[in-house]
Amino acid sequence: MSRILATHTGSLIRPTELLSFLSAKARGAAVDEDAYRTCLAKSVDDVVRQQVAAGIDVVDDGEMGKASWITYLYERVSGLESRPIELEGASMLPPSRDRQAFPGAYAELDALDEAATRKSNSQADEQTPSAWYCTGPLRYDRTAVDRDIANVKAAVAQHEGVEGFLPVVAPASAYWLTNEHYDSDEEFVFALADALKEEYRAIVDSGLLLQVDDAVLMHECDTILAEGGSHDDYRRWAELRVRALNHALEGLPEERVRYHVCFGSWHGPHAFDPPLRDVVDLILQVNAGAYAMEQANPRHEHEWRVWEDVQLPEGKKLIPGVVTHHTNVVEHPELVAQRLVRLAGVVGRDNVLAGTDCGFAQGAFVHRVHEEIQWAKLSALAEGARLASAQLWSR
Repeated sequence: MSRILATHTGSLIRPTELLSFLSAKARGAAVDEDAYRTCLAKSVDDVVRQQVAAGIDVVDDGEMGKASWITYLYERVSGLESRPIELEGASMLPPSRDRQAFPGAYAELDALDEAATRKSNSQADEQTPSAWYCTGPLRYDRTAVDRDIANVKAAVAQHEGVEGFLPVVAPASAYWLTNEHYDSDEEFVFALADALKEEYRAIVDSGLLLQVDDAVLMHECDTILAEGGSHDDYRRWAELRVRALNHALEGLPEERVRYHVCFGSWHGPHAFDPPLRDVVDLILQVNAGAYAMEQANPRHEHEWRVWEDVQLPEGKKLIPGVVTHHTNVVEHPELVAQRLVRLAGVVGRDNVLAGTDCGFAQGAFVHRVHEEIQWAKLSALAEGARLASAQLWSR
């Protein structure tokens, strides 16, 4: 391939018609399942077409079939139950040093997210939030992933020269899930990995690329330190989950696997994110062919220089974020090209794809930018990749 391919990290803003079905399902209301499946297939077809029109080479279903990039899994696994919980504040996220340092800012940010979720989800203000609990053996049901695979493959088949991927959750990112069944944390995490292994295998066997999303692996460092733990405590927690992820990926060809890490995708200061240099070894332990990570927002853009000192393993690729969901400003294609060219100068032009920091919708009901801005950013990403390719392959 004599150019840099353009892709992104997965979650895109859902259309209004689909949101009405997802909202009804979230409330437990009855829906016309045939109409829902028809709407979902059309939504996937439309979002793939729009990605191709924006110039994206490696596309996905926008996570149209998921209400959330995390909790979708709980709808596909037996041995779990949901229970109402009481929150001390507006957010279900755990404590962090970032939240401790900026309490007023987070109070406003949490209130905005909660209001957006309630409005989009048509929920009553008095509804109590829920958390999930593991109460029995974990068993994976392939029905929904087989549906998602069929939808995205049918949509991608209409566009020549385009490849498809599906994003899925990592074992470390099983948030709001408390173990009440397995005898140890390790047994629980590996049971979760066994369930996810079925999902991962189904996607790769279908011919699609697999993308494993892992926002929590990085963010948990801040949480553990905020709760009085040490860096050693964090490393033990993280290394267990990396081992579990590799267990779930066992037997899959690395070149068909992308591993996406971010530092928690919410809008916030992120002043206490762990430096990439301190955790990059954990990332590289994952048996994937490509690593997607933040590089477009002002907290992490400087970290492209980590690769001057850290050797990217032979045959591996990087998918840096060159546009970000963290701001409404649409990046100039020349800036996108600069970000790609400077990284390619370190790791090699054949080892770089153009990506995004994270998804533009952290679930169906929380948008990080307006839909118009989402598509403008993806178009800028693709144009920047073309500009970078012209520079890199003319040398």
